[in-house]
Order: sequence, then C-alpha cells, then structure tokens
Amino acid sequence: MDDIQRREVNEAIDAADNALFHLNNARSCLNSAGNWGLLDLFGGNLLTGLVKHGKMSNAEREIEQAKFALERFSKELRDVQGYTNIHIDDFLTFADFIFDGLIVDVWVQSKISTAKKQCDDALRQVTDIRNKLLAL
Repeated sequence: MDDIQRREVNEAIDAADNALFHLNNARSCLNSAGNWGLLDLFGGNLLTGLVKHGKMSNAEREIEQAKFALERFSKELRDVQGYTNIHIDDFLTFADFIFDGLIVDVWVQSKISTAKKQCDDALRQVTDIRNKLLAL
C-alpha cells in the first residue's frame, strides 16, 4: 500500500472513530431517555417528565452529530480503494424523527426503542468496516 492509500485509510479510520464516538453517545442518551420515559410512564410526575424531555433533547443532539459523522465517514470511505461501492446511506437516516412533547408516552418509548436498535445497527456496521480498514 502506498503513502496516499495509507493516508486515505487512516482518514477513513479517523472518521469511523468520530462516528463511533457520536453513535455511542447517542446510544447512551437514548438509554437514559428510555429509562426516564419508563419512570414517567409508570407513575412519574412533572419533574420526571421534564427530565425525560431534557434527556430526549440530548439524544436528538447526539443523533444529529452522529448523522454528520456518518456522512463524513461515508465520504472518506469512498476514497479508499475497494470501498467505493459500499454505501452506508442506509443508516445515515437512522432515528429520523422528532420527539414531540404532545405525543403519548407509550409512543415515545416505542420511538426510543426503535432509535436504539438503529443506533446499535449503525455501531455494528461502522465497527465492522473500521476493523476491516485496520487490517489493510
């Protein structure tokens, strides 16, 4: 592998690391929001609801950061020989929803659960590709 190819691989690995950082943060925020949502669902009060919505806002911010990081990773990956045909756009759209304070708590829990699954899928895919890049 020549220096240019090595540099492109390293840039893709760095982008993968950044994406994994934000995906892990998003997953953690979703866990926290889900836990507070369950508490709110089963007997919470005004304070519980406020904390839950704060956690959901944190999750939304991290999801947006993860999306930007995944877009960068996708771009960097296209520069690596052998990865030009791989499209990770399928999980660039993960968790594409807005939390709304007016919706039913059960529905919110369902959306959090779906977002956690999508986040886990993205984490597995990025980790797998990153490990393959490290082996180059």
